[in-house]
This record gives sequence, structure tokens and C-alpha cells, in this order.
Amino acid sequence: MPNEPDWLPPGVDVARANVARIYDYLLGGSHNFSADQDLARQICAVEPRVRALAHGNRAFLRRAVRALSGAGISQFLDIGSGIPTQGNVHEVAQAANPAARVVYVDTDPVVVAHSRAILGDSPATAAIAGDLRDPAAILADDTLRGVLDLSQPVGLLLIAVLHFISDADQPGEVVAALRDGLAPGSCLVISHATSEGQPAVAKAIQTVYNRSSAMSGYARSRAEILRLFDGFALLDPGLVRAPQWRPELAAEPPGDADELWHVLCGAGRRP
Repeated sequence: MPNEPDWLPPGVDVARANVARIYDYLLGGSHNFSADQDLARQICAVEPRVRALAHGNRAFLRRAVRALSGAGISQFLDIGSGIPTQGNVHEVAQAANPAARVVYVDTDPVVVAHSRAILGDSPATAAIAGDLRDPAAILADDTLRGVLDLSQPVGLLLIAVLHFISDADQPGEVVAALRDGLAPGSCLVISHATSEGQPAVAKAIQTVYNRSSAMSGYARSRAEILRLFDGFALLDPGLVRAPQWRPELAAEPPGDADELWHVLCGAGRRP
């Protein structure tokens, strides 16, 4: 491909849209390509509030990290992390606790390469390649274990990623395997696309996305998303739309819950 940017790893297929790069585009980032932009615009044509949803989801992530940091969590595992943007996990966590440690995990080589370039040689952060569908490999990774102490509580962040795991790949079992590899007192944070509220629009978005993306999406019901928290005690205010989750922790004005009906968010603690 001519005129490839110098941060693009070799062998990356930029002609097919990628979930992390679509998200980057919706957030106003620059690490995306024409295929990602085209699909994002198609999704926006179906649901014009998608950009607000992306920003609201990102704001929820920051509030969740602040909440967990305030509760004593000092290390975070962000799986399906996406391309780092301003106010990412390590920045928020280390603002609360300079000793905080963070590992980012993603399947996309663009994400991993760019994350490593941003993080540099900091011993408190790392970015690794990993597939959420193989939790054992993620938890066994030497780089991860060099940064995180899995005998101590960890904040496990699964932000807008579980809805790319099909029922056949058993997302509940994936989360349970991660849970069982973490110490008591660890916390789980999830944001997940939901089919409730306006199912016809949700189905239309899913159809557009699945037609052109390298990964398929699966919106789920509230009951199905709640089951992903099995083994965790759900924290207040429960499973809610993004702006309704602890808005008092926001460093930015909360979004409109009516704009963000597509996603449910929550956090839980492992007893």
C-alpha cells in the first residue's frame, strides 16, 4: 500500500474495517483508514447518535477507573483496549495513584503497536497482543505478569468488547475464566451493547456492522449482560446507561441517557 504511515505494522489489512479503528474514528482519532471511516458513516446514517455513544462510553470508562482507584484498586487489565486516546486508563489511574499499573490487551496489531509507542519503556504499563476468547493465554503472558501482581486485586476492564464475542464462543465462560484467575477483591467493569429499548434500530446497526467489518457484533438483553457478572457483587448503581453510572465522578458534563440507550454499563467486585 503506498504512503503507509510509519506506525502501521506490516501485513495489516486496511481495506477491511476494524472495530478498534472504527471506534477511533468515532472518537475523533487519526489512526483509522477509509474502510473504517466508510463503515462508521454507514452506522451513523442508521443511528446519528453513535458518536455520542462512543464518547459516552469512553467517559464511563474514565469514571469507572476513578471509582476503582478510590476503592483501592491500583492495577488494571484492559482487554479490548482499543487505540489509546486522551484520558486513557493509565493516565486516569496514575492521576489518582502514581504507583498504578496498567496492561492493555488487544487483537489488532495497529492498537498494540501504537499503544507501545505511546507507553514507551515505562515499567508500570504495557501493551500486549491477546484474544479475549483465550483468557488463559492472556493471564499467562510473561509481560503481563511482569507488570501486574495477580495475587493482588485487579480492575478488569471489558469495555465495549464482549458484544464482539458470539454465543458460540461463550462469553460467560470467558469472563468466568478471567474472574477465576484474579484475586478476591478484584473488580469487573463492563459496557455492552444492548438489544433492549429500540430493537429494530439495534438490529439495523448490527446488520450494517456485520456486513463490512472484520468482526461481528452481538447486542444482548439486560438479563444476558447481568449474567456476565456471575461471581461478582454488582456495585451501585447497578447495570445502567452510561451517563447514569456515578455521574458525580465525571470530569466532563454527563451525556444524555436517552442518547445512549444502546449500551448498558456496570461494575462488580469479586468477594
